[in-house]
Parts: sequence; structure tokens; C-alpha cells
Amino acid sequence: MSRECYFTGKRTIAGRSIARRGKAKYLGGVGRKVTGITKRKFKPNIQKVRALVDGKVVRIKVCAKAIRNGLVVKPPKRNWKPEETEV
Repeated sequence: MSRECYFTGKRTIAGRSIARRGKAKYLGGVGRKVTGITKRKFKPNIQKVRALVDGKVVRIKVCAKAIRNGLVVKPPKRNWKPEETEV
């Protein structure tokens, strides 16, 4: 199962991390120099939630943004209580 949002399709994407040193020219330095570039990953904030999908309660992976935007419909609360046994 991948780290992908059920509603928005957000998934892990690759990028780069750039390390720099030096002082910026506008601050009086000679400029910032790149000293290294490494690969990194940008991961979405994926949560497992119980939601109503096509009238059924299922567990799906959704990003936090989809939850905040109201794309996830939560199932109703159960009010089940155990039966009282007669003594």
C-alpha cells in the first residue's frame, strides 16, 4: 500500500536539499556558495481514518488537508451497549 491520499492523490515526491555557506551580498558579504546538493523526500501528512465511502464504513489513507477541507465523511457513532444478564 502506497503513501497516497485517497481523495487528493497526494504522494511522496523527490526533491533536493541545497547546503549553502557564506554571507549574502546584500548583507555585505561576497555571496552565498552552494557546498552540497543531496536528494530528499517530501512526504504528505497521511492519516488512516474510518470514513463512509459508497455507503460503507472503510479504512482509508487520507492527507490532513483533505480532512480539514471536509472531504472525509465520518461514520455515525455507535451506541451499542452489552445486554444486561439477569441474575
